[in-house]
Amino acid sequence: MALSAEQQTIHPAIGYAGDIAPQLAWHWVQAGEAVLVDVRTDAERAWVGQVPGAVPLAWKQWPAMAQNPDFDAQLQAVAQLAAGKKLVLLCRSGVRSVAAARRAAELGISAYNILQGFEGDADAQGQRGKLGGWRFHGLPWQQS
Repeated sequence: MALSAEQQTIHPAIGYAGDIAPQLAWHWVQAGEAVLVDVRTDAERAWVGQVPGAVPLAWKQWPAMAQNPDFDAQLQAVAQLAAGKKLVLLCRSGVRSVAAARRAAELGISAYNILQGFEGDADAQGQRGKLGGWRFHGLPWQQS
């Protein structure tokens, strides 16, 4: 898959490594340069779909959407196993993954936010999956 110049761009961010297009994240993962960490809830991954091979690590937990108290330790363990690789973080729309990337930076871990997330922004009818996101761009995913 040839990436356009925009898809290859690392957008600067405040407080974390940067924002990247879903296509660049997948390119890095395929090339063995990155590990994809899915920070959505277990429920989201089960009901909406998941990226094969992604590390499941919820930023918040369903149903209360309370902060995952084990996030820091779990992310540090992932970073240690992925030594020398980039971490790319995916959530539903690219909001929670920004918060998780900022927390990673506070822990001394470099992590990138995947723009548009798994489902992209909601359209005028309040539906996701039509304006962008991992699935919209035809990147690998599966439902359980």
